[in-house]
Amino acid sequence: MLLLRQLYQQWKGEDPASITPIAGAGSNRQYFRLADNTGKTVVGVIGTSHDEDHAFIYLSRHFTKRQLPVPHILAVSDDEMRYLQSDLGTTALFDALKGGREAGGRYNIEEQQLLLKTIRQLPNFQVRGARGLDWSVCYPQPEFDEETVLFDLNYFKYCFLKPTDLDFHELKLEANFRLFAKDLTAEPVDSFMYRDFQARNVMLDAQGNPSFIDYQGGRRGPFYYDLASFLWQASAKYSNKLRRKLIYEYYNSLKDYIEVPSKRHFVDRLSLFVLFRTLQVLGAYGFRGYFERKQHFIDSIPPAMHNLREMLDNVDFHYPYMVDMLRRLTNLPQFATKDTEMPQRADG
Repeated sequence: MLLLRQLYQQWKGEDPASITPIAGAGSNRQYFRLADNTGKTVVGVIGTSHDEDHAFIYLSRHFTKRQLPVPHILAVSDDEMRYLQSDLGTTALFDALKGGREAGGRYNIEEQQLLLKTIRQLPNFQVRGARGLDWSVCYPQPEFDEETVLFDLNYFKYCFLKPTDLDFHELKLEANFRLFAKDLTAEPVDSFMYRDFQARNVMLDAQGNPSFIDYQGGRRGPFYYDLASFLWQASAKYSNKLRRKLIYEYYNSLKDYIEVPSKRHFVDRLSLFVLFRTLQVLGAYGFRGYFERKQHFIDSIPPAMHNLREMLDNVDFHYPYMVDMLRRLTNLPQFATKDTEMPQRADG
C-alpha cells in the first residue's frame, strides 16, 4: 500500500486524499480507488504476477493506441507490480442487467439495448485490437491451440465428469476430445480472443457506452469463443430469441472489419465453441464446487447443464461417443430439471 501511495505521489505530485479498497475483484490482484482533494479518482492496482501485470499494461497501451475503450495506464512502478489506471466508474454491465437476470432472463428494452451496444463493440475490439499486437506478450499463452483445448477438456473430465461417477470409456472419449480439439483449431485466425469476455468485465459510462477491462488473459484466437462465452454465460439466462438477436447484431458488426463467412458456416462454428465453452465452465464449476465446496459454483451447475442439454438437443455434433456420454451425463438424477415459476419483474 505504501508503495502504491508513493507511485501516486510521483505521478500526481501530491499524496492522495483518500484510498479506498475496491471489493469484488475476482483475482489475487488488489484494487484501490485513490482520490485527490477535488474528488477526482484513479484506480491503483497491486499485482501478484509480473508476467500477468506486464501483459495487462502492454495490452492496455496497445488498445489505447488503437483508440479502443479501455482504461488508460497513467503510471507504472519499475517492477510493473503496481500501476495506476484511469477510473471507469462503478457500474458494470453485470450490475445494469440485474433486473433481467433476477427475472429469469426477462430483459427489458433498456437492458437489451445495453447488450446490443456491447456486442456491437466486440468485433471492433477483437479485430482492430489485434492489428500490430505482439502476441508473445500474452499471458499465459500467446494463442489458442490444440494443447490448451485438450487441457480444458481434461480439466472437465477430471474435475466434473469423474466426480459424478458416470461410467465412460476413457480411450473412446479421448479420441473424440482430440477430434474436437482439431476442429476447434482448424481455421487460421488473426483476432484477439478476450478469453474472459463477460458482463462483469464491461464497464458502462453515464450514457451506457461500454468500456472493457480484465483482458490480460487474452491471446490470438477465434472470435467465436468470446461470443459463445458472453451469450451462453449460464447465470445470464438469455432466451434463445434474445441470443439470436445478439448473434445477428454481432455478425453484422463483424462485416465492418473482415470478410465474414456464410451465416450457415458461422452458426456451425459458433456451435462448436458453445459446446467447448460449456464443458470448460463445467470443469471450473466442478473444481470450485465439488472440491473447494464453494456454494456459488455448485448453484451455477444447473443452468450450465441446461445450456448443455439444449445444445445436444438442437445441434448434430460429429463426436458420437462424446455426445452419447454427455447425454447420459445430463440425464443423471442430480441434474434432473425442475419446473420453476418464472419470477415477475417489479418494473414490469
